[in-house]
Amino acid sequence: MTYDAVIVGGGIAGLTAAAYLCKSGYEVAVCEKEKRVGGLVNSFDYKGFTFDGGIRAIENSGIVMPMLRQLGLDVDFTENTVSIGIGKEVIHIVSKESLLDYQSLLLKQFPGNSEDINKIIDDIRRIMGYMDVLYGIDNPLFMDLKNDKEYLFKTILPWLFKYITTFNKIQKLDAPVDEYLRQFTGNHALVDVIAQHFFRKTPASFALSYFSLYLDYRYPKGGTGSLIDALEKFISNLNGEIHRESEICHVNPGERYILDAQDNRYNYRYLIWAADLKKMYQLMDFKTISNKKIKQQAMKRKNAIMDKTGGDSVLTLYATVDLDKSFFESICSPHFFYTPSARGLSGADFATLTERAGGQPGYPADKQVIIDWMNSFYNLTTYEISIPVMRDENLAPAGKTGIIISVLFDFTFVKHIAEMGWYDEFKDITGQLIIGVLDSTIFPGLKDKVIDRFVSTPLTMEKKTGNSEGAITGWAFTNSMIPAIKSTTKITRAVLTPVPDIFQAGQWTFSPSGLPMSILTGKLAADKARSKLKTGAR
Repeated sequence: MTYDAVIVGGGIAGLTAAAYLCKSGYEVAVCEKEKRVGGLVNSFDYKGFTFDGGIRAIENSGIVMPMLRQLGLDVDFTENTVSIGIGKEVIHIVSKESLLDYQSLLLKQFPGNSEDINKIIDDIRRIMGYMDVLYGIDNPLFMDLKNDKEYLFKTILPWLFKYITTFNKIQKLDAPVDEYLRQFTGNHALVDVIAQHFFRKTPASFALSYFSLYLDYRYPKGGTGSLIDALEKFISNLNGEIHRESEICHVNPGERYILDAQDNRYNYRYLIWAADLKKMYQLMDFKTISNKKIKQQAMKRKNAIMDKTGGDSVLTLYATVDLDKSFFESICSPHFFYTPSARGLSGADFATLTERAGGQPGYPADKQVIIDWMNSFYNLTTYEISIPVMRDENLAPAGKTGIIISVLFDFTFVKHIAEMGWYDEFKDITGQLIIGVLDSTIFPGLKDKVIDRFVSTPLTMEKKTGNSEGAITGWAFTNSMIPAIKSTTKITRAVLTPVPDIFQAGQWTFSPSGLPMSILTGKLAADKARSKLKTGAR
C-alpha cells in the first residue's frame, strides 16, 4: 500500500506529526528503530524504581499545553520546582523574585565581585522580561484563530507588536554566554559557575533566559514517558501504524519509498523525517531524482551538513538508594542544579587535559592521566539532579529513592576511552567518583546508602537515539555555521527540504532546539503534508 505520510523517527516530533495527520484522517506509518518510541522523552522501570531516560521535566513554552488541548490528550501534570546549589548553599526557585536569592547565592561565593554580580543579575532580569513576551501566550500556531476572533484581536495582535520589538532586542544577544558574561566581570570562576550549566557556546539570550524557564517546568505523573504513552495511544486509536525496530536503510525520493533493515518497503505520498538529518542524506538515492535542480539542491544540502557536529551530550548516573525521599526534600527540590565548588570548570577543561598529556592534539593515551582529570572534572562540574519520587510517590518503593544525576559530557572523549578498551571500567569509576562528590558535599551519607547504580554515556545516547555524537539538542553551537533556521519568524520554513515530497521535523530542524520546538516542528511538518494532501499537490 501507499501511505499518505510515512514518518521516520518515533520521538516527540515524529509522534506529534503522526497524531495531527491521524486526527485529519490520513493513513500514517511511523518507523522507529528502537523497541520503544519516545526518543529523548521516555521513562523506564528498574527494579521497582521509575527513571526518566531523557529529559527530566516538560517545559511548556506556550506549546506543550496547547498541543495537548488541541489533540484532546489527558496528561496529568504535577509541580516541578527547581533549586540551584553551590557548595553547601541551596536556593529554591518559586517565583521571579527568587532571582534575588540567586543573587545572594552568588554573593556568598564571590564576595569580592558584588558590583559585577549586581550588573549580571540586572541583565538576567532584563532578559527574563524578553522571555515573558516571547512565551507569554499560547503559541498561535496551536490556536484556531478563525473561530476565536476574540483571542485574535484581544491577545494575539497586542502581543504581536511587543513580540516584534522584543525579538529585535534578543537578536543582539547571540554572543556565547561565557563571552557575554566577561563584559561584566574578569572573574573566570564566576563566569564558569553561571555558564557551565549550559552547552558550549550557548547564545546568551538562550542561557540567561533560563531563570524564567525554570518556572515553566512541569512533570507528568508516572514519568516523562506518560506524555509519549498518551500520544502513542492516540495514534493507535486512529489506526495509525507504529513500526518498532524498523531502522531505515534506504530512501528513494524518485519513486517515493523507503526500506528498512528487514527489507520492508514503505511507499509514501509524503515523507516526514523526524530523525538525524545526516542519516537521511546518507541514505538518499540521489540518482532517482529526475529534476536536476532539485537533485543539485539536495546534494548541496547534504554537503552543507555532513561536516557539522551534533550538540553536547550527557553522561548520566542512575542510582537507587536506601533513603526516604524526605532526606532529599530537606535539602533540595526534585529538579536540582548543583555545583559542588565555586572554583569553576575552566580548571578541568579538555585543553587542560591535553596539556597534561604533553600538548599533543587529541586525548591522552595514559589511563591514569584521564582518571586524574575525571576526578577534577566531577568535583567542579555542574550536575542536573532529578528525583522522580519527590514528584510522584509511586515512582519508587516505600522508604527508598531513585536519583538521576547528569553532567554535560563530550562524545569523542568517551569514544576515545572505549577505543582504549576500558569503557566499562570508566563507567564504574565515574559512578564511584560522582557518588563520592555528592556524599562529601550536599548529600552526606549517600555513599553508604546506595543499593545499585549504572551509567549511561554519550555512546549510549547515540545508540538509543541515532543522533550524531549522541546530541541531545541537535546541532552544536560550536559549528562554524549552524545548518538550521534560528529565527522564530522563519520557523515555518524550518520543516522544508530541497525535495518537495519530504519534510523534516525535530531537534535538527531549528536551533536552539528542545522538546517544545520538536513538538512545534512536528506539527508544522504535518500541516505542510496535510495542506498538500488536501490539494493533491506534489
